[in-house]
Amino acid sequence: MRLEELGERVCILGPSNSGKSTLADAIGRVRQLPVIHLDQLHHLPGTAWQPRPNDEFQQLHDQAIASERWVIDGNYSACLPERLARSTGLVLLDVSTLTSLGRYLRRARGDRARIGGLPGASDNVTLSMLHHIAIVSPRNRKRYRVLFDSADVPKVFLGSVNAIARAYADWQLVLHDAPRAG
Repeated sequence: MRLEELGERVCILGPSNSGKSTLADAIGRVRQLPVIHLDQLHHLPGTAWQPRPNDEFQQLHDQAIASERWVIDGNYSACLPERLARSTGLVLLDVSTLTSLGRYLRRARGDRARIGGLPGASDNVTLSMLHHIAIVSPRNRKRYRVLFDSADVPKVFLGSVNAIARAYADWQLVLHDAPRAG
């Protein structure tokens, strides 16, 4: 599928550390679409990933998806139905749990800010995030696949690191380094 076939409002789903934010950034640059990272809307800037109040996050989310053009990454199931209803295209990443864990551990020990990361926050290894990746995400994969299969928009399933790399090549996307942290 050609990237343009996904339309002007592209929703990217997938497990933690599967490459959603990096893909959103690459698509946004090529398609000249505003990029919305839900992690940045959900958490308060300059904190150690402290969530916003739910009503505040919901309001920011609803404002973001009301726009006519965007590429948005993140799951946040509470507001997923509204996001999917506004999307014109859907991409589901589904890398292995081992890949997600490896990416998380590399991210947490790195000295570079990450694309889609929270300004002023660092990524540290936490038991809660390890639990989320190893236990919660595998259960969510099934739910995201059901949503993906039932979505009535152009969609692309990328079920491995190799499939994601092929999509980057096919869509002529370029990885963009995040700025150095601190």
